[in-house]
Amino acid sequence: MILLLAYFIRGISGFGSGLIAVPLLAHFLPLQFVVPFILLLDFTASVTMGRNARHHVNWREIRPLLPFSLIGVVLGVALLIRLPKEPLLTGLGLFVMAFGLRNILNLHSEKPASKWWAIPAGLSGGTVGALFGTGGPPYIVYLSHRLHEKSELRATFSGLFIIDGGTRLITFFITGLLLQPGLLVAYLGALPLMALALHFGHKAHVGISNQQMLKLIGTLLLGSGVSLLWKAWG
Repeated sequence: MILLLAYFIRGISGFGSGLIAVPLLAHFLPLQFVVPFILLLDFTASVTMGRNARHHVNWREIRPLLPFSLIGVVLGVALLIRLPKEPLLTGLGLFVMAFGLRNILNLHSEKPASKWWAIPAGLSGGTVGALFGTGGPPYIVYLSHRLHEKSELRATFSGLFIIDGGTRLITFFITGLLLQPGLLVAYLGALPLMALALHFGHKAHVGISNQQMLKLIGTLLLGSGVSLLWKAWG
């Protein structure tokens, strides 16, 4: 049920699966198992969605994020793992909740966000994604303030995650996290559930407007912020 809900949301919005699945599955499974498990599924979902909507991907918006995202992944694995996790997650959670409320209340300006925001978005997305499997919010906050067409936004996020998630997969393989007993079996068993949920999520995505899409993203950001605070202090 957790996987069906997570990937139904992913099919609608293009993100949010890890933010839903990781904290809920962590109640039943070790976090060291959950994060690479969901990363494998998310990467597969991104490849599938990116292939089906590759003509909607805006690579010009992805390029400024990539170098800082890759630096963030390295920082997350090599350096920031030794820092206290609670302040990092708390700060990110409050930041994401603020932007979620802006989307819900439609308070954001029509003027696109500056490309300079790609620096903190890329760094925080890569870092937090490598540490906790929840790097989506900084990326989606940035991209939703640069892109306003729902199909382009969803496809662009999937294209970004193919690169970001691929980097994390390589890192997790080197550290042995992808070689855990039972991980491959769990991944193969979850694929049909993920495919079914993405299919119905895509059908729901076609039927909603851009404004409804922004409000849905705002709700997901608000929920993901609460999830990050729960991870920090729960």
